[in-house]
Amino acid sequence: METKALFAERRSATFFIKDRDINDQLLENIINLATEAPSAFNLQPWRIIIVKTDESRQKLFNLANQQDKVLEAPVTLIIVGNKEGYSEKNPVWTEMLQSVGGDEQMVSGAKEAAAFLYGSSDERKLKFAESNAGLLSMAIMIAAKEFGVDSHPMSGIDFDGISKEFGLTEGESAVMTISLGYYDESRQLYPRRPRRLFDEITSVG
Repeated sequence: METKALFAERRSATFFIKDRDINDQLLENIINLATEAPSAFNLQPWRIIIVKTDESRQKLFNLANQQDKVLEAPVTLIIVGNKEGYSEKNPVWTEMLQSVGGDEQMVSGAKEAAAFLYGSSDERKLKFAESNAGLLSMAIMIAAKEFGVDSHPMSGIDFDGISKEFGLTEGESAVMTISLGYYDESRQLYPRRPRRLFDEITSVG
């Protein structure tokens, strides 16, 4: 699908067909395409919890203000940002060393810069996790539409409850959830509301 069509046709699907599943290969294809999303230093400070069992969907439903789409959609993703994804533990640093031909000085400089930019305060750590995971989230929704799958992002959720019930670590942050499935066309969405365009949202500094 052309990029213009992807953006024009993607809607937040409020209603999903309950008995139409997303098979594992399709879900993997969507996520693999979405991981082309950019991230700081290519650190990819994120992971995804796939919620698809009845037990897990019910648990998430109760932590998402009982939004029906969590139970209707065959899959809901919990997008998790890693607040410590800049650290030495991230295996991407090893890949970077290989990618730059073993230039240890370059990688060491990148590590120092990342530690300062993203790890020097709790606020920066959180911004780092959420901004990068946000890039992945939008990429997932666009990738899903490319494969004919509809989506709905949710931030009206119990972030602390999700962190506890789904086993997030202290260094992780639940950023949003995204339901994936197929829009139930027997139920009508509200018309697409107007967007604020260039003249309204830009200023020149």
